[in-house]
Parts: sequence; structure tokens; C-alpha cells
Amino acid sequence: LLYYLTMNKLAIIAFLTWASSIVNAPFLEADMNKQIRQPAVAGQFYPGQPVTLAKNLAELFAKADKPEIAGQIFGLVAPHAGYMYSGQVAAYAYKAIQGLDYADVIVISPCHVEAFPGAAVYPGDAYNTPLGEIEIDKELSAKIGSYKNIKLSESGHRIVARGGEHSLEVQLPFLKTVLSDFKLVAIVMGEQSDSTCENLAEAIYQACKGRKDVLIVASSDLSHFHDYKTAKRLDGGVADYISNYDYKGLLRGLDSEKVEACGGGPIVSMMIAAKKLGANRAQVVRYANSGDVTGDSSQVVGYLAAVVYESKESAKVYEIKDSEDIETNIASGADFGLSAADKKKLLELARKSISDKLKGKHTALDPADYKGVLAEKRGAFVTLTIDGELRGCIGYIRAYKPLYETIAEMAVQAAFHDPRFEPLSAKEYPNVELEISVLTPMIQVTDPGEVEVGRDGLYIVRGYASGLLLPQVAVEHNWDRDTFLDQTCLKAGLPPGTWKQKGTEIYKFQADIFGEK
Repeated sequence: LLYYLTMNKLAIIAFLTWASSIVNAPFLEADMNKQIRQPAVAGQFYPGQPVTLAKNLAELFAKADKPEIAGQIFGLVAPHAGYMYSGQVAAYAYKAIQGLDYADVIVISPCHVEAFPGAAVYPGDAYNTPLGEIEIDKELSAKIGSYKNIKLSESGHRIVARGGEHSLEVQLPFLKTVLSDFKLVAIVMGEQSDSTCENLAEAIYQACKGRKDVLIVASSDLSHFHDYKTAKRLDGGVADYISNYDYKGLLRGLDSEKVEACGGGPIVSMMIAAKKLGANRAQVVRYANSGDVTGDSSQVVGYLAAVVYESKESAKVYEIKDSEDIETNIASGADFGLSAADKKKLLELARKSISDKLKGKHTALDPADYKGVLAEKRGAFVTLTIDGELRGCIGYIRAYKPLYETIAEMAVQAAFHDPRFEPLSAKEYPNVELEISVLTPMIQVTDPGEVEVGRDGLYIVRGYASGLLLPQVAVEHNWDRDTFLDQTCLKAGLPPGTWKQKGTEIYKFQADIFGEK
């Protein structure tokens, strides 16, 4: 055997690789100074044999439709359970980038095996997979690893008594399959505080500023070990935050335990960094949980795939209203050209969309049935109440699609995907009352004195924080202009008076509000 090995260099490397895996060594010293992180969970979370793994991945990709993404993709969210559980969901995320060109891929994962401050960027030469090595971009890694609380370190990458971290490793065979000729930056977060998320995002941005050939992958599962119904409610909240590009809301939801994601920090860090690099939209392309695979709905784990990208269209934004935002049948005086018949038709469409969803059907929309104003792109909310109490409200704050499509979609979102409520039940449905608020386009205000209470709604943006209040809110609470501005700042999570500061953007709009009452 020794003679054979000395005569065959490839066999020597294969033997050392095999021996390294047997003793669970995290790194293989090859060519004297080459440091390679070896697979820790191959054969457990995914097949360890190259042929079997390649076949498994091919089957997953064959079952995944390629998402229609109209723009430059900067980031992905992908789950990290065993491939038999979450591999199909992950395939939807990676199918979106199949065949694209990226010079660098930054993978950010949580850490399940050890705790340490900040985030650790792998300092070695490569991560190995059964499909071959992936070279580390050492220059880019060093730049990111030089930022405050971010360091070049083997923490989270090495194999410890509890084993090796799987959540970064399981992403690599997918990347190796869909991309070619890229380098890796491997980052594990030892803790996921707000400051660490912000620091890591800034580190990535500063190191990659101006580049369009960098992809950032956030590795995360969602809720753990709840029953099927509870998991879908919790995971729907994460999906909404991502769809809205609301990472501040996601952070608040995670901190308050209203939602769950073991890789919430990686998701937030990716979204912040991607936005700084040019992304302005996010799309959830697949959701499932382990109950969908095993049939056991008593304790499930949630999985989500999402794409973060730059779109040249108006940003798609959901805004969820609080209960104090609700006031029915008040029109702000804006002329939308909506006739009484138009309003009746939209209310009927909203109700039918909810009814169809309860029956497991999708509402068919024929553009020929919706002409004129109904076919114009408008922002709008759909609000559900029962006995005067809020039961759900979600909307687009900007014009994204034809009004009739917006109403049909937002009715379903408000009824079944408002993260504050359980999905609407068939028993509740007959007691629901619907209200629709159709918005004018946003107009930026240079002088706050232009805002007229009772006519205008407000949308305030500062940095990554934003908040919206509809026109009727100020009337309901008898606010003056300054109080209205202060309250909109509070809605955005900003201190009162922030609207006076340089760099704060103030937008006004009007609304035509009508309901079934």
C-alpha cells in the first residue's frame, strides 16, 4: 500500500483527505502551507460521494422553477437543514442565479457549535466539498475582516467538540453546481446583535463598493419545533419583512420573539449590505416546512428561499397599518376618477379574492373586465375589521401594478399573511368588513408647511427607517401638523422631531377611502 501511494500522487491526496475526514480534522495541510476547511457534515446533511451528491442536486434543480427576477441579483436567503428536508426550497433560491457570473460569493451563516463575539471571516485558502475545492478570496476576506468587531478567525469554521458548523457548509455544493470560476468569502456570526449586523454589512459594503459581481448568501432556517399552523404564522412574518425590504422590522420582530429565524442576523446583514450596493427589492420565491416533507405537523422547522435584487421599476413595498391607523369611509378630497360603480367593483373583487382563497382557489383576473382608472397603477391598502376591530391590513404604498391587481393581492395578504394575526378562518369570514384606501403618488415635501392635516397622508424616510400614516389618522386623533409629523417619525421608529433634521425625507399623498359600511 505504501509503495503504491508513493507512486501515485493523486492517491496520496485522496488518502490524506479520507484520513482527515475519519479523524474529523477541520483543516488539511496540503502543499505545506495550504489551509483547507474539510467537510464536516458530508454524508449526514447531504451525500458525501461526489456522484451521489451531483445526482441529488440535479434532481432538486429539476423540480425547481427558475424565478422571474427582472434585475441584478445581489443576495439570496437559503435554508440550511439536511437536503432531504430543505434542499428543495434551497434549490429555488440557487436556481435564480444559475448561469450568472459572480467573481465573489460571500456566504454568511449563524453558528450552532460555539459562541464568540462579532463575526469570523475564514482566513484559510479554501473550503472543500465533495464536488471539489472552492478557493477563498483572501484579499477580500482580509478587507472585510479588518472592520470593527469583524475579524479573520477560525472561530465557527473549525471543528470543535460539538462538531463542525453545518449552516455555511451546506450552501457550498449548491454554489459549486450553479456557478463557475468564483471565489468564496466565508463568514460565521458568533452573535447576531444589531451592532454586529450593521458592522458586518458596512464591512462588506466598504470592501465591495461599486461592484456588481458580488453575491451575498444568507443562510437561515425559520421557526423551530412549533405546530404547523403556528410555524406558518411565524414564518409568514419573516416572509413579509423580507418582501417589504424591512430589515429593521425583522430585527424588532426577532428581538421581541414575534418571529423566528436562527440566521436572522445573516439575513439582516445581507439585506443592509445589498441595499448599500444597489438592491432595492426582495422576493420570496419559495416557502415550506419540514411537515410538508415528513407529514408530521406537530413539530416543524420552517424554510424560505428569497432573492434580493436591484429593479429599475418602482420599489415593491408593503406597509402594515396599526390599529390606530384605521378610520372608515373618509375621503381626503383627492380626485381619482373612481366612480361609485368602480368602488363597488373593487370591494367585490377584494371579497371574492378572500373567498376564493378560503376555498383553495386562485381568483382569475381578466384585464378586459377592468378598464380606465381600475387598470392604472396605484398604491392601495386593503383593511379587514370584525366588529370594528382590526383583523388585518396590508398594502402597497407606491404604484406597483394595476389597481385591480393590487386590490386582489392585498386582500389576500391582509386576510392570510398579516403577521400579527392568524390566517382568516372560514368561520370569521362572514363577519369581516372591508375597506379600501387608494393612494395618490408620493410627492416629496421641501417645506413641512405644505402638509395639510385632513387632506394629506405622510411618509417619512431617514436612512433605512420609514413610516407611513394615512390622512385620516391625524383627523381621528385631532393632531396639528407638527404632531402629525412627530407621530409619523415614531411610526418609523425615529425620535419625534426627526423630520426637522437634514437628511430626513418627507413625502405627502392623498387617499380615496371607501368601505362596505
